[in-house]
Amino acid sequence: MNSLNDIWSVVLDNLSSKLTPTAIKTWFSDCNPVEIRDSSLILYTPSDFKKEIILSRFGNDIRDALSDIFSAPFDIEVLAGDEINSMDSSHKDEILPEMEGYTFENFIVGNSNKFAHAAAVAVADNPGKTYNPLFIYGRSGLGKTHLLLAIGHSLGQKNSSLNIAYIKGDDFTNQLVSAITSGKTEEFHKKYRNVDLLLVDDIQFIAGKQATQEEFFHTFNNIYEAGHQIVITSDRPPIEMATLDDRLRTRFEGGLMADIQPPDIETRMAIIRNKAAQLGLVLSDDAVLYIAENVTSNIRQIEGVIKRLTAYKQILDDSITIDSIKRAISDVIRVGTYIPSPEAIIKATANYFSLSEEDITGQNRSKNVAIARQISMYLIRTLTNLSLNDIGEQFSNRNHTTVLSSIRKIETQMQKDPETASIIRDISSNINSVF
Repeated sequence: MNSLNDIWSVVLDNLSSKLTPTAIKTWFSDCNPVEIRDSSLILYTPSDFKKEIILSRFGNDIRDALSDIFSAPFDIEVLAGDEINSMDSSHKDEILPEMEGYTFENFIVGNSNKFAHAAAVAVADNPGKTYNPLFIYGRSGLGKTHLLLAIGHSLGQKNSSLNIAYIKGDDFTNQLVSAITSGKTEEFHKKYRNVDLLLVDDIQFIAGKQATQEEFFHTFNNIYEAGHQIVITSDRPPIEMATLDDRLRTRFEGGLMADIQPPDIETRMAIIRNKAAQLGLVLSDDAVLYIAENVTSNIRQIEGVIKRLTAYKQILDDSITIDSIKRAISDVIRVGTYIPSPEAIIKATANYFSLSEEDITGQNRSKNVAIARQISMYLIRTLTNLSLNDIGEQFSNRNHTTVLSSIRKIETQMQKDPETASIIRDISSNINSVF
């Protein structure tokens, strides 16, 4: 989940499956998320009457949706009228997750993440000196944020006076824009440039945003030159961020880069047992194995399955059977989360440009075909788990350098040309419609 607005959008989508469009418009058209504080989403609506209705009629549905998103209990608070003005100004516009629970002790270490885990522990033991910056990258749901916050939790436990700042890449942009608009850039500088530990989640979202990159460059330099620690996560390494400033790329690459891969089956089984134990759920070896074999790429999905099984047992008094596990898995891994095949992506792109699939995967060098081929490579990289080499094999064994160059061209073109971005959205929509 990338930002506060993204979270609220998912909640509204969930409500839309239960309510009519008229009901959504009536009660939520002027309801907006304010912040997340202490595992609680704070909303604002102008009307006291709407506040009461949202809490009484829809409160539980919103809590359920939030629990699905975060795989943890979540509450809501609704402000109305002038109540928003009484919020603690020191918290306003901040999205500070509660670090309690994000510890090294409850992070399951396996072959896929042991290097990143060891690096994170080393940073927590010797901040600002061992690996600075520490850059952790990998797909969503593999534990990057857990390690990031575990560093903050560990250092905060050792020294409660430590000045720690946590921020997501897109929220850094939003807060910067707000500071410029309100004439509070100096406060923004003080907030992030004078910290002992800066934790930045999903840094990829600042790529291509020049003002944000300029600000982050100076923030990075201030913290680094003061000998303080910087930890960054991303869904990809810096070299694959086509629109990232070179001076930021070199600084990121100047520290230690650690990737996290999807967990192997032994690690998944350990994670399942650990999550079940935390929730007081006892699973048989067969149940653990079945979940591990069927939920393979995302730890958040594993957590979601365990939570649902717990709910089935506590609320419905159901015993844990393979059928109930299948039901829990189908609830978590919905159609929209399935990964399309590269063949499906190539076919959808070929149809969009009125070309044959052989045109795109072959040696045809005409301009129209070349653009379609580059878009196909970009979409496969974005929508699947394939490596650059694996992608190249789909296109007559082109090498990874050619694939990376094609992806960068499309990323750059999307920044410059709204029509290219629109084409990407249209093809993505066509791909998703078949699932």
